Amino acid sequence: MKSTADLILTHGRIATQDERNRFVEAVAIKDGRILATGRDAEMIALRTGTTRVVDLHGRTVIPGLNDSHLHVIRGGLNYNLELRWDGVPSLVDALAMLREQAARTPPGQWVRVVGGWSEFQFAERRMPTLEELNAAAPDTPVFILHLYCRALLNQAALRAVGYTKDTPNPPGGEIQRDKHGHPTGLLIARPNATILYATLAKGPKLPPEHQANSTRHFMRELNRLGVTSIIDAGGGFQNYPDDYAIINDLHARGELTLRIAYNLFTQRPKQEKDDFVRWIKMTEPGKGDDYFRMNGAGEMLVFSAADFEDFLEPRPDLPPSLEGELKEVVTVLAKNRWPFRLHATYDESIRRFLDVFEEVHREVPLTGLNWFFDHAETVSDHSLERIRALGGGIAVQHRMAYQGEYFVERYGKQAAERTPPVRRMLEMGIPVGAGTDATRVASYNPWVSLYWLTTGRTAGGLELYPEQNRLSREEALRLYTIGSSWFSSETGKKGAIVPGQLADLAVLSDDYFSVPDERIQRISAVLTVVGGRIVYGADEFSDLAPAPIPVLPEWSPVARFGGYGAPGFARAAAAHAHTASCCHHHHHRHGHAGAPRHGAWDGGLGLWGSGCSCFAF
Repeated sequence: MKSTADLILTHGRIATQDERNRFVEAVAIKDGRILATGRDAEMIALRTGTTRVVDLHGRTVIPGLNDSHLHVIRGGLNYNLELRWDGVPSLVDALAMLREQAARTPPGQWVRVVGGWSEFQFAERRMPTLEELNAAAPDTPVFILHLYCRALLNQAALRAVGYTKDTPNPPGGEIQRDKHGHPTGLLIARPNATILYATLAKGPKLPPEHQANSTRHFMRELNRLGVTSIIDAGGGFQNYPDDYAIINDLHARGELTLRIAYNLFTQRPKQEKDDFVRWIKMTEPGKGDDYFRMNGAGEMLVFSAADFEDFLEPRPDLPPSLEGELKEVVTVLAKNRWPFRLHATYDESIRRFLDVFEEVHREVPLTGLNWFFDHAETVSDHSLERIRALGGGIAVQHRMAYQGEYFVERYGKQAAERTPPVRRMLEMGIPVGAGTDATRVASYNPWVSLYWLTTGRTAGGLELYPEQNRLSREEALRLYTIGSSWFSSETGKKGAIVPGQLADLAVLSDDYFSVPDERIQRISAVLTVVGGRIVYGADEFSDLAPAPIPVLPEWSPVARFGGYGAPGFARAAAAHAHTASCCHHHHHRHGHAGAPRHGAWDGGLGLWGSGCSCFAF
């Protein structure tokens, strides 16, 4: 009997990423998997009376993007609390958003800007000052995280967290003080980010119902950008199993719109082995299903191996206890066949980690374990050879797109040319997957990462990489799809639009393969499909989109501004400009002399004040 399709997409330009890298016109989907690909007529022949057929009108289709390193579980719990400066073009805009959100935020709550931005993306190319933050929000606590290196708190936030003249500096961090000893509001990570995250953790949390809503909105935002799978790297203050209750409940209710493979991140210094021994009794790699499954250990394995990158500070010297502590944990993991990942920035650290892995390998082989390093910005060719010999991989992220200027200032332009050496990794046959490491450093937007991989430029436009360390658009896309599937032990299951694989794909707003370089960053999805189910639709596909869900709480920054690029703010700004043009035209036609008199812009209401009545919305 001839197979029939549940969903057919026709008249597209579909990048299958099969062995021949073919483009086809149409794809048929059955029971959540790709049934067939080919010409329109061939796929239409698989239609029945219940098949949904969607005309793509010539749009480009890619396999769903798979972020190999993203903190979506932790990020989802907080997404609705956070004001996103990701992609905002100027500091003027960012501060205007901050002022408006401070006015909307009820007493007792904070305004948080938590990563995903760089001052180099702003037209002004500078950070906000503490004076600007205090002027924008005199009464509402404001916490702004900048990379791994610092946080800015206004005076209201200092009062909320209780930092005073008498508060001592915590280990590994500095509370900057004025000449009288009073905290200024600047927190400095020296040498690690513990002070930043511990301070952030003092803020109010969302109640469980709102955390579930927040997670759904974060998943939808990722779907909007064409992401269908991620590998969650755990994170500080993300305890297993307690902080996984929300994502577990959403999975049980069938409300995940993103496939999640998650790693377990130890939370207790000097008790890391105990954590993993306990977790080995509770779960195992692969436990779950194609939507939600356990992936292994890391990215933190032992606290003594944490070489957080802060290019405003010298490279940290890791303690001598590292080797013994790391060997204990990795031996336990290898004996129980747990894949593992390890955060690693500097080659000096990677060499020490590899000494341990090679020693463990001689006793308990790591072969076939799909272990890997995350980041590896300064990994050497010799270390790459050692990684390959042990069967390891490397998950790369576009952290340098946000910190490249700092790296060049400290280490020089030549040293930055291979941070990381992605081309060399591929030439050596090492598994490589692409991702973002969002949300606390880089943005979760995969298109900024793809722009970085293909152009070698930072978010601020600095050219870091010569042509020999850049990828073609096809190569970069493969890292974000097929490449990342290795890191969750799902090679051949996802990453390509070929028969038998999971039916995860994204229809794009622009043709990724041909648009000018700068437009890559502005690509989004207009239709996203996960397991044959439409999870996002926009533009001509809006009527196919799932029903919208409210944003909770109602004062959430997401309700007003949205996510990457603050689309809500952009719409208001565009209307602002249109209204000014409208009013100027109105006054000119009616013979008013001089410049038109406008009232104040009320961004919270989305209209002009009483000075003009030409346009309201």
